[in-house]
Amino acid sequence: MISTTKEKKNIKGFVATLVDSDESLATKQRAKLKRETLVRREWDQYLKDRNPDSRRQLLSRYLPLVRNVAGRMAINFPRSVELCDLINTGVIGLIEAFHNFDPDRGVKFETYAVPRIRGAILDELRSLDWVPRSTRAKAREIERALLAFENEHGRPPTDQELAVMLGLSVEELHLSLDDVSKTTLLSLDELIFREEDNRQVPRIDTVEDEGANIILHNLERNELQAFLVIAIERLTEQEKLVIALYYFEELTLKEIGEVMKISESRVSQIHTKAVLKLRGMVREKFGLS
Repeated sequence: MISTTKEKKNIKGFVATLVDSDESLATKQRAKLKRETLVRREWDQYLKDRNPDSRRQLLSRYLPLVRNVAGRMAINFPRSVELCDLINTGVIGLIEAFHNFDPDRGVKFETYAVPRIRGAILDELRSLDWVPRSTRAKAREIERALLAFENEHGRPPTDQELAVMLGLSVEELHLSLDDVSKTTLLSLDELIFREEDNRQVPRIDTVEDEGANIILHNLERNELQAFLVIAIERLTEQEKLVIALYYFEELTLKEIGEVMKISESRVSQIHTKAVLKLRGMVREKFGLS
């Protein structure tokens, strides 16, 4: 009997929960329907008279959409990219979408506007990057190919082998290395992982006084230097020579070309290829992104 009473109470409680849930869902649906009806009226009013006040009211209604899109995109961007800048650019995309929107097509404005807001933000970011996207992609492709070959064969690839992996001729590879060599820069705003707490911080926050005698810093530097000695030994003889003349003897690319009896352009290609190899090995060794 007690068990039956408990079961009845449980059933009543479950039914009450379902009723509350249904009522809550119905309330939300009514509120949503009310908002959609209001928006349709505002659109009808604007399309009827093209009143600037109606336009401003509609645009204000969709501003949270811009903040939403910009906020989600900001997660994948460096800290140097300000959210407010993304929002400002997104508003331009919203205005353009509003201007080109045709309600007669039966598509909701939000559905139509989101890709245009994203597109406006991405276009603005691309315009701020002085390096073409194709060159950025090319550098990543070469770096991945160098690492993949070395992991498989235990040695760095020759120019011919690297060209085959990339589906290029040797001449095309050299042209690609020329392009990439002009983009080898470090950003002080780039996020990197600190070893002491594994937190992402801008590179500039890790720049320290060169005169400060910090034990941990010296250990890290010594570890990196020790690994670079090993990494350089894995380069070809030609690449080792270029690295030695450029960084230790401080010769210019032109002077190195005269020493090695090759063109300055060829020296640049060899130097770029060697730096990409070393960078890849360091990233793999120390788990850098």
